[in-house]
Amino acid sequence: MESLSYENPNLDAVFGALADPTRRAILAKLSRGDASVNELAQPFAMSQPAVSKHLKVLENAGLIERAIDKQRRPARLKAAPMQDAVAWLEEFKRFWTGSFDQLDDLLNELKQEEKND
Repeated sequence: MESLSYENPNLDAVFGALADPTRRAILAKLSRGDASVNELAQPFAMSQPAVSKHLKVLENAGLIERAIDKQRRPARLKAAPMQDAVAWLEEFKRFWTGSFDQLDDLLNELKQEEKND
């Protein structure tokens, strides 16, 4: 796992943004298309300013961008920054897969020894 980078501030921002369930729900909604603050605030029991704060965190992490369309500012998903997070997690997946393979081998050896005894 030597290729893992522990000093990636954008990765820190992405994981920080994804840590909140409201922000994850906002990203899920945006995965279906652009939405205004009003549209994003509808399913939540929170004010528009509170939703705007969540949007700011997502924007700072690079996960969304906001355009100006007349009087509304629709938010748009930018999933590319999640690629770094997925790549980082994939390193751990390889580690755990290898660890489970080793455990399987050990258990099979123990079973074989048990049969031989």
